[in-house]
Amino acid sequence: MYTYTHAEHNRSMRSRTVPPQTYFAGSALFHYLGPAFAVLLFARVAPLGVAWMRIASAAIVFAVWRRPWRVLKFADARTVRTLLALGAVLAVMNSCFYEAIARLPLGTVSAIEFLPVILLAAIGARSPRNLAAVALATGGVYVLIDVRLRGGALGYGLAFANATLFALYIVLAHRVSRQPGLGGIDGLAAAMLLAVPIVTATGGWRAAPHLLDPVAIGAGVGVGITSSVIPYVCDQLAMARLPRQTYSLMVSLLPATATVIGLIVLGQTPTARDLLGVSLIVVALALHREATTAAAAPRPHRDARVGREGLRRPGTLPSR
Repeated sequence: MYTYTHAEHNRSMRSRTVPPQTYFAGSALFHYLGPAFAVLLFARVAPLGVAWMRIASAAIVFAVWRRPWRVLKFADARTVRTLLALGAVLAVMNSCFYEAIARLPLGTVSAIEFLPVILLAAIGARSPRNLAAVALATGGVYVLIDVRLRGGALGYGLAFANATLFALYIVLAHRVSRQPGLGGIDGLAAAMLLAVPIVTATGGWRAAPHLLDPVAIGAGVGVGITSSVIPYVCDQLAMARLPRQTYSLMVSLLPATATVIGLIVLGQTPTARDLLGVSLIVVALALHREATTAAAAPRPHRDARVGREGLRRPGTLPSR
């Protein structure tokens, strides 16, 4: 039976001292660095193969770091179902995303991706102030992203499937981050492990011919770390303390992040349209206020190695 130490507990508590917005900023930064690596990898590996490399390499990193089988060993049936659902969403969502951007412009896929996310924010907005913030964020996303109606029906079908799964990812990941007795990062690690068989069935055969190519493997590991480890860990740490509607609205900051990264990394000077879109989103974020009800208040943090009674002295994780 697994035992945990004071050092592990202290690391968990230290993560609570960092504002959740800081973790979201880290997620937003790597949200676009990861796809930049993936675009380079498309020249060597098919999109489904890149999706397999991303999930598999991230699962290996999480396995070494968090040993997620401990979560599965002590999880009840409801927790296992949630983790299986999140793992399936991660596998299929990433496959749809890479196949969509192989057929459509990235801006078009990104614009479609934000539609259900903004809807989640609208559902959670219960005041005129927050509804105005959602409207401004919607306008900012529309201004920043030029939706071009070109490409085949399959590309658009994949893009809308990715968008639906992205919204479902937010719902499930938020549930995992706050589920009693289940640490957010450990739950994410378990879900990533469960995603491997699914993504292997859909894309493993496209990656297999490149497993002896050191350049492809190195790039695939880079994609996995920058796309599925760093941003998803930051997501869990942010979601643990942010209401779902607040997180959904903050996701609208991602196009603004892309504009800044494009300027600094790629030398892409933003146009007046870009600056207007960024400004609308910044105003929306400043206008939005989190819910103050008890339901929206952050729950006490519980690591995966903490029992139902709350924080325990270093010892043995109780069976369930």
